Amino acid sequence: MNDRTSALDELASDDALTRPFTGASPYDAYIRASVLNSLQHPLTEAPDEMGFLVTTQVMELWFTLIVHEWRAARVAFAKDDLHAALDALSRSRRALTALNGAWPPIAALTPAQFNGFRAAFGQASGFQSAMYRHMEFLLGDKSAGLLRAHRGDPAVHEALAETYREPSLYDEVLAYLHRQGLPVPLHVRERDMTGPYSGDPGVTEAWRQVYAGPQHHPHLTLGELLTDIAELVTRWRFDHVLVVRRAMGAKPGSAGSAGLAWLEQRAARPVFPELWEVRGDV
Repeated sequence: MNDRTSALDELASDDALTRPFTGASPYDAYIRASVLNSLQHPLTEAPDEMGFLVTTQVMELWFTLIVHEWRAARVAFAKDDLHAALDALSRSRRALTALNGAWPPIAALTPAQFNGFRAAFGQASGFQSAMYRHMEFLLGDKSAGLLRAHRGDPAVHEALAETYREPSLYDEVLAYLHRQGLPVPLHVRERDMTGPYSGDPGVTEAWRQVYAGPQHHPHLTLGELLTDIAELVTRWRFDHVLVVRRAMGAKPGSAGSAGLAWLEQRAARPVFPELWEVRGDV
C-alpha cells in the first residue's frame, strides 16, 4: 500500500464523511438535488431527449437567478444605491455568461435527432416560458399579448402582470440618472410603463454626457455593465436562432408559432438601445 492509498483510506474512515444521516443528507435538504434530479421525464426513446430536457431546465434556473438579480438592482437604483445596483448587475452578468454556455448539449442536433423527440412537445414551446418573459419585461420589452397568453394559470399570470405593470430595470436606471443631474427627458420618465421601451434621443444625449465625461466615472462603469448585459442577452437570442435553424430550419414552430422567423424578429430587438446609439456620438 503506497502513501496515497493510505491517505485515501484514512479520509474515507473520517467520521464526518461516514456517519449515517438522519433522513436526507444535509446537502440534499438544502440544495434539493433529489427533487431536481427527479424532474426529467423523457417521453420517447430518443437518446437526445434527456439532454434537451436537462439543458432547458438548467436554462430556466439561470432565468430565475437573472430575474432575481435584476429585481435586486432595480430596488437599489430606486434607493440611489449605485454600489448595490452594480453588484447585482455584475452577478447577473456572470449568470448570463453561464446561461449562454448552456447551449452545447443541444446546439448540434441534426434534424433527424431533433425529430426523434420533437413530437413529444405537443403544444409546448420555449416562448411560453414565464420566467423568460419576466426577463424581457424587466429589460423593457413588454407585451400585453404575451402577458395575456398566461391567463390560464392565475398565479403565474399575476406574478408576470406585476412585472408588466412595474417600471423595468432600465426605467429605474434612467430615473436614477435623472436624480443624479443627467438630462433624461420628462416624457421618458413619465411614460406608460406597460408599453415597450423603444429608445429616445434625449436619453441618448444623457448617455453621451456620461461617455464624454471622465472615463473612470461610476456612471460610465454602469453604462458599460449594462452594455455587457445587453450584448449577452442578444448573443443568447441569436444562439437560440442558430440552434433552431440547425435543428429544424424554417419549419413552423411548436404551438403554431412562426418558428425561426419569430425568433429572428425577437432577436433583432435592441436591448438598452441608446447605449449602442451613443457609441457613434462620442
